[in-house]
Amino acid sequence: MPTRDQVHNFAAGPSPLPTTCLEEASLGLLNYEDTGMGICELSHRGKEFKAVIEGAEADLRTLLGVPKNYTILFSQGGGTGQFSAVVLNLLAAHRLSHPVPAEQFQPPVLDYVLTGSWSSKAYAEAQRLCTPPFPNCPGFGQPRIAASTKSTSWTRLPTREEYKFSQDAAYVYYCENETINGIEFPPKQEDEGAFPFDLVPEGVEVVADYSSSFISRPIPNFSRHAIIYAGAQKNLGPSGVTVLIVRNDLLVDTTEASKLGCIPPVPITYEYKILADNGSLYNTPPTFPIYVSALVLKHLIKNKGGLEGLEKTNKEKAELLYNTLEDAEKKGKARLVVREKNARSWMNVTFNIEGEGEEKKFLEGAEKRGFRQLKGHRSVGGIRASIYNAVTMESVQLLCEYINEFCK
Repeated sequence: MPTRDQVHNFAAGPSPLPTTCLEEASLGLLNYEDTGMGICELSHRGKEFKAVIEGAEADLRTLLGVPKNYTILFSQGGGTGQFSAVVLNLLAAHRLSHPVPAEQFQPPVLDYVLTGSWSSKAYAEAQRLCTPPFPNCPGFGQPRIAASTKSTSWTRLPTREEYKFSQDAAYVYYCENETINGIEFPPKQEDEGAFPFDLVPEGVEVVADYSSSFISRPIPNFSRHAIIYAGAQKNLGPSGVTVLIVRNDLLVDTTEASKLGCIPPVPITYEYKILADNGSLYNTPPTFPIYVSALVLKHLIKNKGGLEGLEKTNKEKAELLYNTLEDAEKKGKARLVVREKNARSWMNVTFNIEGEGEEKKFLEGAEKRGFRQLKGHRSVGGIRASIYNAVTMESVQLLCEYINEFCK
């Protein structure tokens, strides 16, 4: 049986975690901080776990430079749960800012930028939630597509000319990194393909799904966002916890909003204000994923040079792998899925192996060398190498050596 250091895990999520953090977590499972009890056995309202979750929040605020007018929350339900929570909480905030009689209220437009499967799923959920519940009822909101690259099979980002934002939208929604096809918005505003914050009308909120690229590099135009959320299972911790960063003025009483009419009630565990008022402890949170995430955050700050160090390393890993695959393309052995360089994800590198039966040979050879979980998503096939924070430069270098060997 292979040992941990003989395996190179390129899974798209749940993904690898730093070995030192897992070793510390294993000790905490049995005896946390000399309490004689494991972390999973402690009360979530006790002083020990309170210190864990507050420490995680403080370290995340430091790592990302989160402004004081934003609240950090830990929730359940994954990114998929936020497809719904975003709609319901922001509809409530919009309704409170438009306290007209129900018969005069016009359901707002909800703008969605579609660049892949996950943004498409979020849009589909908004459509489902906003379907008129009764005959002659206009519905709660009007989801619309502000830009889409579906016609290209999600292999590029929209051009600036393709964005058509609504002047009176309640919010604009985008997914920063699409794991399945390997699409990501570039980090600098001057880069071609960068998300066009300047085109979003003033007063329109911006919501971003950062699940697959969270804490891999700085978040551009942070203060222009109303909500940023991310599932932990890519770069931060185990699956089961979702991080929310919500601007404070959007922590609204959704019950009061629903009393005005035309707005549905929000499930209590998905109301951002309830979570915030209770320090993410309204109900029992996923204590172990939060504990491991707290360990990872300390590790990143102490040992990885913070966000700047992570950005530098992640850029180097991505450039090495993409350069290797471009050489393989020239030899007719591989083909990158995303053709525009500025649109290529630093986290999820997608490509195909050319030639009948060659993909099977490539994966079999990779398995023998300890490269695991390289097969692409079942919806698109091909190869996907996810190179999240915990994937080392050594693992990427060894994969590149194998690709070069395969090309020969």
